[in-house]
Amino acid sequence: MNFPLISVIIPTYCREEPLRDSIADVLKQDYPNYEVLVVDQTPKHQPDIEDYLEQLAAANQIKWLRLQWASLPGARNYAVRCAAGKIILFIDDDVQLPSGFLAAHAKNFLEKPEVGAVAGRVFDRMKLGDSGGKLEIEYLPPQAMDPGIAWYYIDLVHTIKPQEVLTARGCNMSFRREIFTKYGLRFDERFRGSAVREESDFCLRLRQTGYKIWYDPEAHLVHLGEETGGCHDISMRSLQYQLTFYHNHFLMGLKNLTTIQALRFYARLFDCHVLGRPPCHKSSSPIKIVTRGIFYTLGFFKALGTVIQSMWNDGQIYTRMEEVKNV
Repeated sequence: MNFPLISVIIPTYCREEPLRDSIADVLKQDYPNYEVLVVDQTPKHQPDIEDYLEQLAAANQIKWLRLQWASLPGARNYAVRCAAGKIILFIDDDVQLPSGFLAAHAKNFLEKPEVGAVAGRVFDRMKLGDSGGKLEIEYLPPQAMDPGIAWYYIDLVHTIKPQEVLTARGCNMSFRREIFTKYGLRFDERFRGSAVREESDFCLRLRQTGYKIWYDPEAHLVHLGEETGGCHDISMRSLQYQLTFYHNHFLMGLKNLTTIQALRFYARLFDCHVLGRPPCHKSSSPIKIVTRGIFYTLGFFKALGTVIQSMWNDGQIYTRMEEVKNV
């Protein structure tokens, strides 16, 4: 049987025990042909975690890539350049994996030549707790393939049937290598904060190649959703994060959607994240609504500025930084 090399990429920033446990789960996989790349943007680890990573790297069980900057899309791009696999698989640094996880991803590429990316199922610890684990969806509604409103209908937590989807979740997604080599796609490093919508932006551009994104519930993991750490380049509690949250949504829309699709998307964004209506369920306090509305407005103009600047600057700050180092 053909077992193409899988490059498992784990971007990490200021995570300790969850990172160690995630790596341990990858190293227990029953798939015979894979490599593990830990893209580490943590300034300083706890001594025991530092020792653990050093031992794995010395034993060639992982490639430990240490960077001096923090950017999730930047880390993804850097790792792709260092990876050797025919399949590029991204997971987060706070996940739990079953032993057949890699094999479940690989079979889709082997069996379906039209598939360019695989979106795995994510047992999100917090969302499963809300539903008691009882909610199941066989097939997503048609709205989940409409780029204008899909983001409020795509449920990769509770969906149980394989099917084509519009996007993947960044903590559990894989791609054919040629998506990056033949088509030259890169993650847009202008998506900041927690880089929300960076994977959506990438997947929308991937679909323009003609490849499909296939959801396979067998390629599942548990996402712990740790409150601290992760791959954020700014604090989630900061005002700057709130600004970049809306900036990233608007940037995705301005780059990829038609005018009608974008208007529908921005209307839903306002309804959910500013007014706080379902499925967001945010505070209906007038002060908080006004505050969110201000960030919503500022985010739009910031994203508009980003798009205008793209005429002379593609925003690939970290990729260019590393390319200069290697000259």
